[in-house]
Amino acid sequence: MTFSWTPHRFSGGALALDVANSVVLRFDPLRRIDRFADPVAMDSFAGAAAKFCGERSALGPIAPATPARRPHLLALREATDRYFRADIEGRGSNDLLADLLSAISASIRNQPHSGSGPVPLEAATAHSALRLTAATGENRMKICPNCQWLFIDRSRNRSRSWCDMAVCGNRTKASRHYQKRKEANA
Repeated sequence: MTFSWTPHRFSGGALALDVANSVVLRFDPLRRIDRFADPVAMDSFAGAAAKFCGERSALGPIAPATPARRPHLLALREATDRYFRADIEGRGSNDLLADLLSAISASIRNQPHSGSGPVPLEAATAHSALRLTAATGENRMKICPNCQWLFIDRSRNRSRSWCDMAVCGNRTKASRHYQKRKEANA
């Protein structure tokens, strides 16, 4: 199955959230899809992030994770999702924060990056997650009610409901419309 990274896949607003959202239907064991299970998709994510990620200007060019560093990226992805999801739901804990900080540390420790050239994906994701931990009190992070992805609500009045109006918003509105018509015809 071929797959391409589109702007919708980067609707989280921060690289760390986009990486966490690389697991589609995370809580549905029968339909769950891990986009990083395919090393080719994981590698192509770095190039797509440079084009579509909300932090692309701050991060600069991003290099794919080397095969040896992929486990660090995956551990960081899961720690990011657990911590921010719990924080949004009011279940945040020091243990989850410690796990995230440990994953961040492992992702940037012993990095071959010299400061010039592209930043390895796991290091860029770690820096993004670290910035997000400092901003958690702003209450701008949300969970999409349609797909369960994490995203930052950057609307002025904090009223954004979906990760991407063109995808999840339209699906939700179409579903509501269908239900209303179904009930009216019954």
